[in-house]
Amino acid sequence: MKNRLKKYYWSIAAKQLDGIGVIEVILILVIIIGLVLIFRNQITAIIQSAFESINGNAGEINTEIKID
Repeated sequence: MKNRLKKYYWSIAAKQLDGIGVIEVILILVIIIGLVLIFRNQITAIIQSAFESINGNAGEINTEIKID
């Protein structure tokens, strides 16, 4: 009897958690998209700065490589 109740409880809990999971994922995506839209200019500036730094330092790395 106890085992049967446990299975019944977990079957109900699993169904409820599946629905909540979908809603949570949708809310998280909406929040992330909202933050990206709000901070779009700052994000673009950070990414451009990072790529400029990578491209500028790439030449220095190649000159330091020595093959014997």
